[in-house]
Amino acid sequence: MDWLLAHFSTLPLLGGLPYSAQAGLAMGVYGAVVLVIVALAVMVFSLAERKVAGFMQSRYGPMYVGGWHGILQPLADGIKFLLKEDIAPAAADKLLWRAAPIAVFTGAFMGYAVIPWGPSFVGAKLDMGLFYAFATSSLVVMGIIMAGWGSNNKWSLYGAMRGAAQVISYEIPLGLAVLPVIMGAGTLNMGSIVQRQAGFLWNWNVFNPLFAISFVLYFVSAMAEVNRIPFDLPESESELVAGYHTEYTGMKFAFMMLGEYADMFLVATIATAVFLGGWWTGIPRVDHFVPAPVIFTVKAVALVFIMMWLRWTLPRLRVDQLMHLCWKIFIPIALGNLLLYGLIRSVI
Repeated sequence: MDWLLAHFSTLPLLGGLPYSAQAGLAMGVYGAVVLVIVALAVMVFSLAERKVAGFMQSRYGPMYVGGWHGILQPLADGIKFLLKEDIAPAAADKLLWRAAPIAVFTGAFMGYAVIPWGPSFVGAKLDMGLFYAFATSSLVVMGIIMAGWGSNNKWSLYGAMRGAAQVISYEIPLGLAVLPVIMGAGTLNMGSIVQRQAGFLWNWNVFNPLFAISFVLYFVSAMAEVNRIPFDLPESESELVAGYHTEYTGMKFAFMMLGEYADMFLVATIATAVFLGGWWTGIPRVDHFVPAPVIFTVKAVALVFIMMWLRWTLPRLRVDQLMHLCWKIFIPIALGNLLLYGLIRSVI
């Protein structure tokens, strides 16, 4: 956001405003830009997921809506959501039921404030940026519980309880996985973590053997956080109809889906910054020519593609398998990895 403030100070109408007013305006502009980017990314992801699924399952996916290979299918979906009737369950808790989609999306969207798309293209350079991103993304589970309870539907409630247990459980290995990187960098500032990975490819954290273990733990735990197959138990249609969003239609359902895809992209951007070199390509000559936000976004989108790939490849886990993987495998490995890195740091 610094470059926005610097630009505002040179404009005739804005240059005379107090710094607080300029900062507030810059925050609003940055938020609007990120919101548009995330909304467009969700449209692309929704089309890409259908195309990826079609390719992997030897079928077409969207083909006829919007000309070339169904490229305008997401726009047609948006119009459909706008025109759908907004039906509310008669016995629902109306306040919780209506607020849940907003809570789900807001929790995912707030985390983008600290994502470092480039050296100067970041909303807030917080020293506790990584902690803030994890804290805000955790708010999504509140929206899930509100949706399940407020719907007054047993399938929605089951899905919400599964979602709460799953997200709260996998937040532990998710946080433990990034601690070795934080110890190595000595900061929670995501921009500073990216700067430490500048230079050649082997400077990326993922090429450190212990950090590579952390990356695998983080990525799998993040998939559980965003309820992606094989961890989609909160919304498994074969058991719970559609889980916590069974009773939603129209734009409320659209906000639920928007929040899910926004959360996917958020955890991918965090992984990009912490483990994959952020806006650095690993080839210094290339870094001088390719814009930093482009490099960063390409890496994050590649991780989202892997999530889609796994969705159409792996079967769904059972609840007991889900919890066994978290509490008896991931958490001990994460703690052991953290202890080993701490010992190495203390010796070196």
